[in-house]
Amino acid sequence: MSAEIVETLIKILVVVLVFSGLGAFGTYLERKVLAYFQRRLGPTYVGPFGLLQVIADAIKLFTKEDVIPQNANHLIFSIAPVIAMVSAFVSMAPIPFFGDFQIFGHTIKPIISDINVGLLFFLAVGSASIYAPLLAGLASNSKYSLIGAARATIQLLSFEVVSTLTILAPIMVVGSLSLVEINQYQEGGMLHWLVFKQPLAFFLFLISSYAELNRTPFDLLEHEAEIVAGFCTEYSGLRWGMFFLAEYAHLFAFCFVISLIFFGGYNAWGFIPGGIAILIKVCFFVFLSMWARATFPHVRPDQLMRMCWKIMLPLALVNILITGLVLLLF
Repeated sequence: MSAEIVETLIKILVVVLVFSGLGAFGTYLERKVLAYFQRRLGPTYVGPFGLLQVIADAIKLFTKEDVIPQNANHLIFSIAPVIAMVSAFVSMAPIPFFGDFQIFGHTIKPIISDINVGLLFFLAVGSASIYAPLLAGLASNSKYSLIGAARATIQLLSFEVVSTLTILAPIMVVGSLSLVEINQYQEGGMLHWLVFKQPLAFFLFLISSYAELNRTPFDLLEHEAEIVAGFCTEYSGLRWGMFFLAEYAHLFAFCFVISLIFFGGYNAWGFIPGGIAILIKVCFFVFLSMWARATFPHVRPDQLMRMCWKIMLPLALVNILITGLVLLLF
């Protein structure tokens, strides 16, 4: 086995372990942030500041009875959460998390695969997660899960269209689909960040990302205000946990991509080194998603579809047209 293959396998293992840990810690962090906004304490009893609550939740999920409905399709029912996990982690392959660095004279590139269509790969593989709620709802043999799956499919398909069209304008400006080249395009300080050239694209992509990630106020996939839990009503134990671990892992991945495309990525930010700079940006966007959950009320399905097809989609098309005309003329 060549050294390049070994290095790639090590990178894959590190990404899976790190983002699995971040996904688990994200549940604790979100509970603390929501508690702060709602004047509560959040987790406090298990460990110092409630930090060991994450381990307690993991033990509960691993030991809880794994129930499969009697008339469900057992194979598809079991595969659905795996699809969610795989799509979330595989989509991270073309993301450059930091700049290159050296260890003992060996240059380390913190990216699994630097392909020239990295952004397209991220969007395409990430969109495969739509099969997880669809198959989960269809295989559960429950009318509640089936309705939840239908609602999830409509939402994810709709906002996939918007997010893909929205990101076309920054791609036109840079002239590349590589996340590394998009990051390099923004070298030279804040004035080179694409958020100042494409502010509308940023806001549209951020909102569509929240909808794709099942974040409040667009959490119609698993609506916590309802008695049932949407497509995952019949899931329990570890399979239930896999859905939400994938959701949090995808959240961190999207925050990295937003930072890379619009906010200079891992380029140095004034006196702040690039590696620390991108961590600050990612943490801010993770916090912003939690802030939005604590602030905005849920939207109805008809309101969500109206916003997607009648507001966001036309704005994305207009932004592409204006960007093309500006590039053609200037």
